Amino acid sequence: MSHSETTEKTLTIPAELEKRVDEVISHYPVSKRSASMPILHLIQEHFGYISQEALLWAAEKLSLQPINLLELVTFYPMYRQEPAGKHHIRVCRTLSCAMAGSYDLLDEFCRQLEIDQSAMTHHHPVVVSPNQEFSLEFVECLASCGSGPVCMINDDFYENILPEKVEDLIKRYK
Repeated sequence: MSHSETTEKTLTIPAELEKRVDEVISHYPVSKRSASMPILHLIQEHFGYISQEALLWAAEKLSLQPINLLELVTFYPMYRQEPAGKHHIRVCRTLSCAMAGSYDLLDEFCRQLEIDQSAMTHHHPVVVSPNQEFSLEFVECLASCGSGPVCMINDDFYENILPEKVEDLIKRYK
């Protein structure tokens, strides 16, 4: 069975994705393990999250035990193990943003998107809106400490976002 066929369940890796993965691995001739994080990014970029099947496929591709990749996926908050909404929102919670109002910002996103904030836990940091259009995550530093509170919607970065601007931000993505 080739890597592009299937793993234990029915994960199909498109030839183009496997080609990109192979190209990334070629940049690490001493140790394929060093390609772990770039490959996880490619998988998440393609599928929207890193499923158990995709993790098993990547581990096999890198000649690693699945736990070696699971450690990365569960440690780094940029990796998701569950699907996110069509538009993914990250709100910074680091000290400078917290002091500038990021907790109020998160509360307002939850209110506007009808998201139950209590469902957001360490093991399930991404909460999806009832209509599946948006997902929300409270994350560590987004690297703009002097202009908080900050958030990202998909790959778009927003600084100095006050709760009263949340409705306008959401409208941009509807």
